[in-house]
Amino acid sequence: MPPCEGPRAAPLPAATAPAPTAPAPSASASGGAYPWLETAPEEYVGWDVDVLYGPWPRHDRDTGLAELRAHLAASPVAGALALSTRGALYDDAGGNAETVRDLADCPELRPVGTVDLRDALTAEARLDELGAAGVRFLRLFTVDQGAEPDFPGYRRVVGLAVERGMVLLHDGDPRRFGPPLTGCGADVVFLDLHAYLLADFLLLARDEPGFRATTRLLSGPDSIERAVESVGARHLVFGSRTPFMDLSPQTLRLRYARIPGDDRAAIATRNVEELLA
Repeated sequence: MPPCEGPRAAPLPAATAPAPTAPAPSASASGGAYPWLETAPEEYVGWDVDVLYGPWPRHDRDTGLAELRAHLAASPVAGALALSTRGALYDDAGGNAETVRDLADCPELRPVGTVDLRDALTAEARLDELGAAGVRFLRLFTVDQGAEPDFPGYRRVVGLAVERGMVLLHDGDPRRFGPPLTGCGADVVFLDLHAYLLADFLLLARDEPGFRATTRLLSGPDSIERAVESVGARHLVFGSRTPFMDLSPQTLRLRYARIPGDDRAAIATRNVEELLA
């Protein structure tokens, strides 16, 4: 493969958080709970896969890392996959380095990297830097960066990431971005699956064991139940879009889902632990 064009950033510092195989800290053990609502054990979540910190122009306030950690500590969520918004907004290399550096002393958080889909010529360098730092999760911002599934840059980034065995945290409509990812053994977590799109996702997931989606927008009266019955709980994970969305509706939805306790635990914790292993 020819060398990629564009500048190379300095190597990312190696991640110094506890080994990914270590279990998430227990929310029940740490006493995490909403200060205004009595929390049931069914709401405890080991891993939230959809967490950001830093500035975001469309929101009325910025949430720094310290505030994010305090927010999670006052909730039933014990651990999260997180990244700095700097990488998504204007500087993927700098944002990735910032995320790895910031989370090195945050045992409850695991770093997520990103690549600017508008400048895919540098993608190989960015992914090599993430790999050297031990980062296995790659978040794609196709909506904010205007990428389409047939764009050459998008196809290159996804191809390189799948070759490296990275897990894609993917925004956008899974009906559009799912089909190009079939048949390549990709591990993908779709972050924007809405209840209205659930049937199409389930059809994809029947043949793709690596396809998963978050419960964030599965707000139908039986969305979670339907997914578990159709393809199994292994295809769902917990994701909240913290701090841009309130956590409590997300954990309450999991609490009241009419599914076996073992399936609830898989969605809340175990499915992500398998990806971390």
